Amino acid sequence: MYFVSHLCYTLFMKIGTDIVNIQRIERLLTKFGESFKEKFLTKEEIKLVKRTESLAGFWAAKEAVAKALGCGIGAELSFHDIILSKDAKGAPSFVLSDKAQKIHQIKNTSLSISHDSGFAIAVVIIAQ
Repeated sequence: MYFVSHLCYTLFMKIGTDIVNIQRIERLLTKFGESFKEKFLTKEEIKLVKRTESLAGFWAAKEAVAKALGCGIGAELSFHDIILSKDAKGAPSFVLSDKAQKIHQIKNTSLSISHDSGFAIAVVIIAQ
């Protein structure tokens, strides 16, 4: 119990979430092709995406990060400033670009992505 209360006093926690209709992502991919992916994913992230559900999950993840940081996607934080990856077991994580990290000074993060019944959702927790 001490650890939890100590953590609450020493870190400022933020949460962000986003949900997206997978069919919306499919329509954008059909309309714009690879350029749609390139708009919000790095080359390394594109290699990780094998299905439309995963693409939708990555979209939701980047939006959730922007919401947790309270700035949205724009001049202060671009899609490419949020760099997604997966560990050996497939668990997602993210880091910020050096430019964005200087602004937001993140200490620790957690990311969860899921998809079901035509929707993808992401939840992010950030400690600053």
